[in-house]
Amino acid sequence: MSRIYLLHKPYRMLSQFTDAEGRATLADIIKVPDIYPAGRLDYDSEGLLLLSDDGELIHRISHPRHKQPKIYRVQVEGQPSEAALQALRKGVTLKDGPTLPARVRRLDESGLAERQPPLCSKRHPDTCWLELTISEGRNRQVRRMTAHIGHPTLRLVRIAIGNWRLDGLAPGQWQSQTLHAPVQKKPLPGKGPHTARSRRRR
Repeated sequence: MSRIYLLHKPYRMLSQFTDAEGRATLADIIKVPDIYPAGRLDYDSEGLLLLSDDGELIHRISHPRHKQPKIYRVQVEGQPSEAALQALRKGVTLKDGPTLPARVRRLDESGLAERQPPLCSKRHPDTCWLELTISEGRNRQVRRMTAHIGHPTLRLVRIAIGNWRLDGLAPGQWQSQTLHAPVQKKPLPGKGPHTARSRRRR
């Protein structure tokens, strides 16, 4: 059987287990042997990160060919017009080419706990929450998409990857699930011992 770990990556944490500069890493919140992330989140982004010790599963989740839909809740500067949101729905052209159409909706509220440290309301008095669903995984893609329509991203939280959701996990918490499929022997991306601890850390 394969095991997958759902982790809520906090703000200002790297999506890796080591860092020569001493920044916060996944090793600070999950210590399970020989697991690796399927994809990543930026240091200043938050939300769902999937990890596994099954190389084939990691490949299926993270490879662009499989187009796993990813859902983000995004706090942006200002109030995007309907025309701006429609541009995201049609696809916008970034420096590395056009994006696929995104699903976008405006939210009355995020449904998320306040970030720590919180966004400064004095510096950003006028903001809006959006929910975006994309099936690509380019570097900082959502941030570049909202900047393209003139509304820079101030906070970004990934709430779902495929059928896996962030529901019930606070920042720094994680849980494991067993998938009823045989573990594949595809090589994992590197080695790194991590000492097992609890199934969930708060």
